[in-house]
Amino acid sequence: MNMNNLVNRLLKLFFFLGTMISLHSYAQNPVKWQAQWIKTGLKEDSLTKPAQYFRKEFKADSKLKSARLYVTCHGLYEGHLNGNRIGKAYLTPGWTDYNKRLQYQEYDVTSLLKSGNNTLDIVVGDGWYRGNFGFSGKRDFYGTELALLCQLELTYSNGRRELISSDASWKSGDGRIRSAEINSGETIDARVTTGNWTTVKTANYGYDNLIPTESEPITKHETFKPVKIITTPKGEKVIDFGQNLVGWVTMKAKGAAGTTVTIRHAEVLDKDGNFYTENLRGAKATATYILKGEGEESFEPNFTYFGFRYIAIDGFPGELTPENFTAVALYSDMKPTGYFECSNPMLNQLQHNIQWGQKGNFLDVPTDCPQRDERLGWTGDAQVFFKTAAFNFNVQKFFSKWMKDLALEQRADGAVTHVVPDVLNGAGGSAGWADAATIIPWNMYLVFGDKSVLQQQYPSMKAWVDYMTHNSKDDLWNSGDHFGDWLSYRSPDDDGSDAITSKYEIAQCFYAQSTQILVNTAKLLGKAADASQYEQLLQRIKTAYNNEYVTKSGRLMSNTQTAYVLALQFDMLPEAIRPNAVKYLVDNISAYRNHLTTGFLGTPYLCHVLTRFGYNDLAYTLLLQDTYPSWLYPVKMGATTIWERWDGIRPDGSFQTSRMNSFNHYAYGAIGDWMYRTIAGIDNDPENPGYKKIIIKPHPGGNLTYCKASLDTQYGTIKVHWEIRNDKFSMDVTVPENTTATVYVPDVNGKNYSMRQVKSGNHHFD
Repeated sequence: MNMNNLVNRLLKLFFFLGTMISLHSYAQNPVKWQAQWIKTGLKEDSLTKPAQYFRKEFKADSKLKSARLYVTCHGLYEGHLNGNRIGKAYLTPGWTDYNKRLQYQEYDVTSLLKSGNNTLDIVVGDGWYRGNFGFSGKRDFYGTELALLCQLELTYSNGRRELISSDASWKSGDGRIRSAEINSGETIDARVTTGNWTTVKTANYGYDNLIPTESEPITKHETFKPVKIITTPKGEKVIDFGQNLVGWVTMKAKGAAGTTVTIRHAEVLDKDGNFYTENLRGAKATATYILKGEGEESFEPNFTYFGFRYIAIDGFPGELTPENFTAVALYSDMKPTGYFECSNPMLNQLQHNIQWGQKGNFLDVPTDCPQRDERLGWTGDAQVFFKTAAFNFNVQKFFSKWMKDLALEQRADGAVTHVVPDVLNGAGGSAGWADAATIIPWNMYLVFGDKSVLQQQYPSMKAWVDYMTHNSKDDLWNSGDHFGDWLSYRSPDDDGSDAITSKYEIAQCFYAQSTQILVNTAKLLGKAADASQYEQLLQRIKTAYNNEYVTKSGRLMSNTQTAYVLALQFDMLPEAIRPNAVKYLVDNISAYRNHLTTGFLGTPYLCHVLTRFGYNDLAYTLLLQDTYPSWLYPVKMGATTIWERWDGIRPDGSFQTSRMNSFNHYAYGAIGDWMYRTIAGIDNDPENPGYKKIIIKPHPGGNLTYCKASLDTQYGTIKVHWEIRNDKFSMDVTVPENTTATVYVPDVNGKNYSMRQVKSGNHHFD
């Protein structure tokens, strides 16, 4: 073995050990577990795999002071104490790599206990642990057997403590949930009563991987009543809830015992008005309810979720009425932080769509889509959307948890997996996707002002940059498999005008950006040697880029919008030729009749680059386009969330390929960051992160006559309200306590600015 190979292997080993030590440091378990893992004592049906029911009956005396329940499982669980549901969380314990990091939840159940006899019931379903999820159709990803671990700690007023723990004294039985899977849906047979109790089996899975819940739980939020009940041309009974959402439908019905009602879920109707599910691919996305036949019954799922606007109903006893159906939105219980409104109704609808795309895909993990046989934590999607996500909601805990999972799933060679949690067998290392390891932590620091996320993620960040270095030759990263500028413009006429950008050209730009972030982070954390080393590397990366991809005049090898946008956004070009590159970008946009052609990686930065280099009017032109490809084209077509493709539904009503055509896919919603920072003008001083020092610099344009926006920060709420009336610009600004703001007041044309330094309080500017 030569010396270079030895060094590389040692670096990989040190990274792996460092990650494990780091993970152990924040995975310390504050609960003294005395409970045993338990499994069902019933013989399982290998085909349907019903949910498993566990019960413990116990007594409590009248002097109870407090009761706390700690619970987790292999699968998904739901608990009841004396018939009352425990907590408001759903799909618990959430999704991590069960074998590496398993969250448990803590509940205060004092109010649910009673003096004397009590019954604790917990039901466990397959979930991500062993259910069918992802597009591979694979089952049993983390294990083959469900299991439960719970510990109820009772404290009495005299100081006595009592422990009710899962152990061999518990019973396991059968119940009404006959099957439940993420992709397939759920079947509930109300005729089956909980019973057939038998002694449980105990197992030794240990406690070393257990951690307290780190992010907000998934909870119920908005509800929707039907806006229309339809009989389609094919004769299907369909309900339209008016909003593409993620969650499920609660149903009330009254009928004979054995009556079977099925509810199928879809995002859209086809151009003829029929129920359309081809884009769900292998996901059955069906709820099946079998009535008990004893008066009015109510049903909703427990261990699955659906992405839908429409439902098709078969077998419902009687007439479909709005009173019997309610759609319920489920998503992580993040606090809303951002508000944006302007004088253009289509932009307001776009903002609505962005927020609902985030809600529907932030269920403990930032998924790419919530409806088809995928629903995975794609790193690239999360990376491009993070800044917008952090305007709309407080995502600090949400992403802190997910970034720890990213580091844990990172390969020993430093490559970041395509999805987190990783269910693609270690596949990773794609530019723009794997860079989530650096870009998200750095932006978290800028938004929340907390260095701990950088300290937490630094080994992961460094390992990713080192991976790119080890796979480069002469500082040029031109190897490996990459997704490139995913789903960028493709000409419907096949006339050679496709906006295809070299994947290696893109990779070199992200190589530089991640290295720049690593330099910044090393300086911030006092790692001077690293900062110096990677600063030198950064210069070599940019030199290699210019030698390989750039002409002397600033023209790029890939003459595409994305190529120019990334080069300019990441400062890849010498300053002297940047104006030329901007002109080439503008010319390219003009060649496409003032339409964007960017995909997942170029789109987030497109308008930012145009505004930065003096083409704010053109940025508005792109934003306000309503023909394909554009942000407002889906809005014009009736979208209520962000689409995966610019033309998911074509102007003639036909669909893009069903192989990949999600209508709830937040990546292109990254424009929300520009809307907040440029239209409203709310920005963060990068030298003083966390909105300690605020920049207010709106860029009016696009014939907008007003904009109202706000952002809740750790210091309070920032508010901006500007308007143009009688050819005069005026603005009201609210600056939170213990902060200062630099306010740039534009003229009515948004061209010339006057600067003011202000402290906390309300301020008016003309």
